[in-house]
Amino acid sequence: MYRWLISWLCLLTALILTPYSGWAYRPFESTDADVTGPGQIEMELGVFGWERSGGDDTFIVPQMVINYGLTQTLEVIGEFEVIHPPVGGSRIADPGLFLKSVMRRGALQKRPGLSVAVEGGVLLPSTVTGEDRLGIEVLGIVSGTLSRFTWHLNIGAGADRSNQALFGLWGLIVEVPVTSTFRIVTEWNGEHDGAADTSALLGAIWEPPQGSVALDVGLRRGISDAANDWAVNLGVTVSF
Repeated sequence: MYRWLISWLCLLTALILTPYSGWAYRPFESTDADVTGPGQIEMELGVFGWERSGGDDTFIVPQMVINYGLTQTLEVIGEFEVIHPPVGGSRIADPGLFLKSVMRRGALQKRPGLSVAVEGGVLLPSTVTGEDRLGIEVLGIVSGTLSRFTWHLNIGAGADRSNQALFGLWGLIVEVPVTSTFRIVTEWNGEHDGAADTSALLGAIWEPPQGSVALDVGLRRGISDAANDWAVNLGVTVSF
């Protein structure tokens, strides 16, 4: 336990001291209608995650999303996480490989109007029991601004890794800047595959003036019966 904690503290310290640019898009389940610049790698690292459901605690360490910019409007995304449930040993969960394309440049690209993007790809087999098949997921994303607020709407669908059962996705993110380096964020999102998994998040993102690193924290509360009761995430985003 101590060895694990020291390893992650050393990694976090190294990331903070590394002179990269940061654009945090954690701690959300949803995403925005923008992509990483050509030739850039953006790494979203969850250094600590915890979920509580029915009295059982599950830890998620690490969570990883890597975005690589192919062009000004196209990026490739790879992601996975390692879950540590109360029984059964650690498992690789939710691996996937996706492409995101900006279809219309708007507010997020410093242009008038809405930013519009589509994201789609393959849900790869995981080591979680019953999730050993390929799935697919397609997502439409619209981002915009209203007064001081920035918002991102996600609507999507797919077929899962278990038995290719169809599911629907939705999410809404709202960001409110408090200072030039600190913003409060919230998200409402859900997944429906016969039972609704709906939750709400309240979080914060801090980006120092030099943009060397961005830190995030989020507290999530389940709304529907199928959702986790509570969840906490702490992460860092760097780009190089």
